[in-house]
Amino acid sequence: MDPLTPVRALDRLQRRRGALGFPLGVVKKFADDHAGNLAVLMAWYGFFALLSLLLVFVTVFGFLLSGNEGLYHDIVGSTIGRFPLVGTDIKLKALRGSTVALVLGLLAAIWSGLGITLAGQRAMDQVWDIPHRMRRNFLTARLRGLLILLVLGLGTVAISAAVGTLAGGGLGGTELKVAGFVVSGLLNIGLFWAVFRLFTSETVPTRQLWLGIVLAAVGWTVLQVLGGVYVARIVNRASKTYGALAIVIGLMSWLYVGAQMLLYAAEANVVRARRLWPRSLLEPVTAADVQALRAAARVEERREGEHIEVTFEPRE
Repeated sequence: MDPLTPVRALDRLQRRRGALGFPLGVVKKFADDHAGNLAVLMAWYGFFALLSLLLVFVTVFGFLLSGNEGLYHDIVGSTIGRFPLVGTDIKLKALRGSTVALVLGLLAAIWSGLGITLAGQRAMDQVWDIPHRMRRNFLTARLRGLLILLVLGLGTVAISAAVGTLAGGGLGGTELKVAGFVVSGLLNIGLFWAVFRLFTSETVPTRQLWLGIVLAAVGWTVLQVLGGVYVARIVNRASKTYGALAIVIGLMSWLYVGAQMLLYAAEANVVRARRLWPRSLLEPVTAADVQALRAAARVEERREGEHIEVTFEPRE
């Protein structure tokens, strides 16, 4: 059997019925933009940012715990005392404050955090087919990156505080889990509104971003739950060596899936706003294919007055 037969059957089905047109259009646009590579870049910078913040976190606790037995016992009995890697050192009183480590951690966190914001802006520009000549320049992109770091940092702290307050509000069991999931999802909608609005070019109106905002918020909430299950079921039950490896592998995988989820949500916005479906998996091309390919070519316009046009020759 021809190996392309299933692909041709799927292509005919989504052209005829249109039921699969939108999700296949999102997947095709994701592939056209090489968004998987952009997700790797975002996950890589995210990994370094989290490690740098962890270094800062541990160093600050080293200063705070010095000679403070009361605070030491409070931390050991808290969630932080059971945190993988850090919790062990806290219980052994092995933490020591280091000014050099603190400065290096802060510098690395800022560098990697800016890397995330620049990669995110580049990814959104690619997803929305923004020509290079219309993108933010070197200075404005980094100023926007600092603004994004500030907003997302404050937003993440606010969400963590709200969920922590809920956990201490007298609820328990299933009631607590359901309420926490709902509240976390609602707060994530606000967080991802900021993510999509700040990362995306101002030429894109906010009304075209809401589908992706909701999809990303729901997906991120699910990832948070799965991350908690992973830590509880695998990391905490493993030995120190395997636990450390499980944290690194799990964290990289979690960040990569999260970055992919964010870009799929962004692609859904574009496909919906421009009605880029049905897309052809094989020949011949559809009207949506022509529109998407022309927009992708115009991305390479780098100078004012430069215009790229795409033509399609009829098949014989």
